[in-house]
Order: sequence, then C-alpha cells, then structure tokens
Amino acid sequence: MTETTHQQHGDGTRSPEYRLAQNALRGLRQDLFHDPFAYRPLPSRHTDGPFVRRLPARARSAARHLPHAVVGAVALIALAAGALGGGLPGGDVLALLTGLLCAAPVVATLVRPIGAFWMSLAVTPVVSILGGDGWDWPWMPGAFVCHLAVLVFVALRTRPRTAAWMWALTFAYAFLADVFFGGSYYYTNSAPMLVTSAFALLVVSVWHIRRAAEQEVTAQQTVTAHERSKRTALEERTTIARELHDVVAHHMSVVAIQAEAAPYRVENPPPELERAFVTIRENAVAALTELRRILGVVRAEDYEAPDAPQPTLADLDALLVNVRDAGLSVEKVMTGAVRELPQGVELSAYRIVQEALSNSLRHAPGASARVEIGYVLGGLGVRVVNGPAPAPNLIKPSPGAGHGITGMRERVTMLGGEMTAGPADGGGYEVAVFLPVATVNEGDA
Repeated sequence: MTETTHQQHGDGTRSPEYRLAQNALRGLRQDLFHDPFAYRPLPSRHTDGPFVRRLPARARSAARHLPHAVVGAVALIALAAGALGGGLPGGDVLALLTGLLCAAPVVATLVRPIGAFWMSLAVTPVVSILGGDGWDWPWMPGAFVCHLAVLVFVALRTRPRTAAWMWALTFAYAFLADVFFGGSYYYTNSAPMLVTSAFALLVVSVWHIRRAAEQEVTAQQTVTAHERSKRTALEERTTIARELHDVVAHHMSVVAIQAEAAPYRVENPPPELERAFVTIRENAVAALTELRRILGVVRAEDYEAPDAPQPTLADLDALLVNVRDAGLSVEKVMTGAVRELPQGVELSAYRIVQEALSNSLRHAPGASARVEIGYVLGGLGVRVVNGPAPAPNLIKPSPGAGHGITGMRERVTMLGGEMTAGPADGGGYEVAVFLPVATVNEGDA
C-alpha cells in the first residue's frame, strides 16, 4: 500500500515547483543543447518596408544584405579589439590569432547562431589566457565585444526564452570564473558584462514581444475583416432570398389561381383544355410548395413577411422625395423606352439606388447627387454619382459599417450583372450597374 502510494506520487502528482523546474530544464535543453550547430543561415532583409521601398533599384537590392553587412562590421570590430586590446606579449602573430578567435563566433552567427554562443563562451577563457596576467577578467576587450555581439545577434534570431537562458549561462560562467580564478587579476569586468548584456537582451526581448503582438493583431484584423465580409454577404444573400421568395411566391400563386379560374371563363371548354389548366395549376402549386420548402429556411423565426408589395422603379420618385427632405440635392434622369421589367430586376435596381443615395448622405453631406436610369436593349443601366462635399461644411460625415457596396455587389452578382464603384473624375463617388434582362423573340413567344 505504501509502495503503491509512493509510485503514484512519483509518477503522477508533482508539486508546482517541480513541474516549473522540469519545464525550465526542458526549455534549456531544447533551446541550447538540441542540435546546437544546426545550419540556420541568416535570411535576407525584406525590401517592402516604407523606407527601403523608396530607394533606387540598385540600393534596394543591396539593402537585402544589410543584416549580413552589420554582422561583418561587428566582426571586424571584434577582430580589432582582440588584436589591439591587450598589448599581447606574443607579438603580431599572437595578436592576430586572438583577434580571429574573437571574430569567429560573430561570423558564425550568420549560419549557426546557437553554436556561435557556445563558441563565444569557449573563446573567452582562451583569449584571457593568451592575454596574460594583469588584464581584464574574465572578458578581454575583444572577448567582451564578441560575447556581447553574439548575445544580441542570437537573441534577434531566436526568442526571448533563449535570450534568458544565454544570459543565465553567461552569469554562471562569470560567477565561476570570479570565484575560482578572479583572485589573480587586477580587475573583473563580470558586472559590466552582465549589466550591459541584460539591458541589451531586454531591449531585444521587448522588440520580439512587440513584433509578435503586432503580427497577432494583424492576423486577427485580417480574420475579423474576412469573417465580417462573409457575414455581410450571407446576410445580404438572406435578405435577397427573402425578397425573391416573396416575389416568386406571389407570381406562382397568381399562376395557380388563374389556371384554376380559367376554365370557368370559357363556355363549354373542351376536356383537353380543362386537363391542361389542371396540370398547370398542379405544377404551380407543387413548385410553390417546393419553393417555400427550400427558400423558406432563410427566414428567421421572428421574421415577418412584409404586408406591402416590394418596391419597384415606379416608387423611385417617393424615395427621391425622402432623400431630398434629408438634405441631399438629387436629380433623376431617365433614358430609353420605359418598360416593365422582371420584378427581381426592379427590386434590385431600387435597392441599389437606395443604398447609393444613403452612402451619399453619410459620406458626403451637403453634396448633390444624380441618378440615371437607362432602359437599354438587353437590360437596365443604373448610375448614381454624387459630387464632393462642400469645403466649409458644418455637417460631419458619419462613417458606416462598410457593407453597402458588398450588398450591391451581391444583388448584381445574383442577377448576372456587372458593377463598378469608385471615385468619380470630378471628385465624389460613382456607382454604375448593368442588370441584364433576357429578351423574348416573337418566334419564342
């Protein structure tokens, strides 16, 4: 019983401190010990930034290698500091060797960043030994520049947790070097190294965190905008489906009623005619039932069908009166031979004009608008254009949700039409739509 309880405690329940330490050691092993000399070349710089984009083509191409140039420049500084930093007793050859040892880890950050950190730690005592007694301990000037640069470059290429582990190992090395070997040196620069590196790594970590937050916000904004667009399109399609359901259902009901009443309007109708009208009525009722079954699902439970008929282009004058009362000076121009169009086309054209004028009221208060309705061969043309708002305008624009243009496009797409929307030539905004209408030839009638 005791052994079983002990096994359960050892395998399952652990204290929070133990789990925290275990996770920390696992992170250390993953960041710094797992394949430390893996080949990870430094990528080129992106040239789509706001400053680099304005550079000439040759300078913009050279800017791609700016990170590599910076690493090379720092490596040269470490080389000079290592060769000239201590007045080494071995002459020029030993000074050059020391400089190369200090520059090698910095160069290694270009291809093997984690391995460069271990190289820097290994080079530090070697450079101190080559420098002889009496110089800075445990970091000679070249090793100081080398290790600090390596910490910053590796932190820029990894993540904040890796930077914390590198600083912790640097602290452990400095502590052991001062305790066991610091007594024979005049000066120990562990504190300057630890303070300087901590500040530099903190700045890099804050940059990482801010960059990750900006990327997350950008991703969330993209997802939100996409979902909002999809929801708007779905809502508009639902509204259109409801309106078309009402329109088609009305016409199918009229067909069924007329087919049922037609035989009574003819004296002694032949049986073939009666059967034809019965078939027409049965098909109309069946189509109406199927239509209500399919399209009726788009209605919400609390949605009530409008009692009044759906608006058409004949109701456009009443709409313009309401818009003028709201403060928009609007002019209507009709071209072509006015004729009756399918109710879906009439309804969509009315809704498009309504939404375009609403946008003019919101975004350009005080401006004038022009509505052009053109009855052309093969369809209906609709153009709504408003001028710019007057400069000294006491009425401020009221931004909308940005769904009006999406709704217009959904209506035009469902009818197989075409639509353009954008700034007008003389200022303001223009919406142009063409809704096709199938023509009936005499031979097909």
